[in-house]
Amino acid sequence: MEKQSELKYKEFWNERYQDSNYAYGKEPNMFFKEQLQKLKPGAILLPADGEGRNGVFAAKLGWEVTAVDLSKEGHRKALQLASEQHVNIDYVVEDIQNVELLNKPFDAIALIYAHFSSWKISPIHQKLTQLLKENGMIIFEAYSKKHLAYKEVNPKVGGPGDIDMLFSLEQIRADFKDLEIQVLEEKEIILNEGEFHKGTGSVIRFVGKRISQ
Repeated sequence: MEKQSELKYKEFWNERYQDSNYAYGKEPNMFFKEQLQKLKPGAILLPADGEGRNGVFAAKLGWEVTAVDLSKEGHRKALQLASEQHVNIDYVVEDIQNVELLNKPFDAIALIYAHFSSWKISPIHQKLTQLLKENGMIIFEAYSKKHLAYKEVNPKVGGPGDIDMLFSLEQIRADFKDLEIQVLEEKEIILNEGEFHKGTGSVIRFVGKRISQ
């Protein structure tokens, strides 16, 4: 069942990204942009980077970008966007759970609307924590469990319909317990990101720093 579910998930994203328009626009997520601009460029990992809007923005700031996504259509669109913006990104088409990057620690990892199947969320978050350099940062924004009520009113605001794929403050604290919390909040925001993130929603925002053990 898990394999069938993952195949449907991959098909969903390939179908969404095959259109010539960018599903979530070409501009970076605002919270990601705001937080990344505070940091000195280094190596950054972007799981679930889709069509590349955030990875390309990071590359324009001088970051060495590794993007990972299971969608081949997302890969195609991301490289197209990188070419338009005259930057290079390394984009791996694979499930982040299967990618081995332990020999390449990162200065930052960005999880922007990276909603995984429920049984994979905590293992992925814990794996990513181990990929951070000392003083490395995780930047996170995704829909909260309260978001389902917003999605019922306005489906165009996006997000999974499965509450187990959404986040709570308690889950983020538990998953990233080894990080020093810089920002952690649940917030109502207005999204205006392409066709599929439009309207008012509820999100969790988190920034965490890996400190020496």
